[in-house]
Amino acid sequence: MPSPAVFQYPRVLSIAGSDSGGGAGIQADLKTIAALGCFGMTAITALTSQNTLGVRSIHAVPLPILRDQIDAVVEDIGVDAVKIGMLHSAETVREVAAGLKRHRLQTVVLDPVMIATSGAVLIDNEAVGVLVRELFPLATVITPNLDEAALLVQNPLHSEADMEQAAHRLLAMGAPAVLLKGGHLAGDTVSDLLLARGDAPVWLRAPRIASNNTHGTGCTLSSAIASHLALGADLAQAVRQSRDFVRNALQAGAPVRTGAGGGPLNHGFAPHAMQLRPLP
Repeated sequence: MPSPAVFQYPRVLSIAGSDSGGGAGIQADLKTIAALGCFGMTAITALTSQNTLGVRSIHAVPLPILRDQIDAVVEDIGVDAVKIGMLHSAETVREVAAGLKRHRLQTVVLDPVMIATSGAVLIDNEAVGVLVRELFPLATVITPNLDEAALLVQNPLHSEADMEQAAHRLLAMGAPAVLLKGGHLAGDTVSDLLLARGDAPVWLRAPRIASNNTHGTGCTLSSAIASHLALGADLAQAVRQSRDFVRNALQAGAPVRTGAGGGPLNHGFAPHAMQLRPLP
């Protein structure tokens, strides 16, 4: 007879859209989660038809199917951390918020995906307000880039001073912590800002990596943070380790040609073995 199971994997649920090109969304999340030694699961919010050149179409997953995906995963397998990505409509946002509350999921990385790397808008106007009201308070950290933060605070961001002011405003809007990504600022240094409620700002700076293959960097970063949180890191550790992972994946993917546009990162540059932890 087989021996009784005594271990489980660190479990990460990605609630996000599917990228048919494999560089971002659910596909990037699963590659990242697996590369960091965790077990990835999905609740797909929308199907996108896209490649390295852009998004052609978006098809919403019916809300009962989204609800069933979340319930099926949580009720059977369990979840240690959640990454939330593309939520294109207000109804989808409300459904995901209800699922988090229903299952009392408390380690949540919210990547407010609003604008694709290609410039395509991936969320409707009503959904933005609902996202702030319904999901910000349920998140452990939100991870907007400059364009997304500018949309949320209704003000363009052109400097580190603008970033710090925007991060404080996002906390005031209900987020307990913000990782504001400054990769879109000009210059040879990439500056990200981690600001948690009650803490001093933490600036994370590194030299910019020259690459045309940056598709899915935000998805990769947020799913890496969720993975590290599932592995037991605190938020500051998870953010630092995840930034290192993204930078290494960018560096490893820079010389590769995938498609005619902006290609993906190399998520598999140094995969970890699946981690095991004792069953509680």
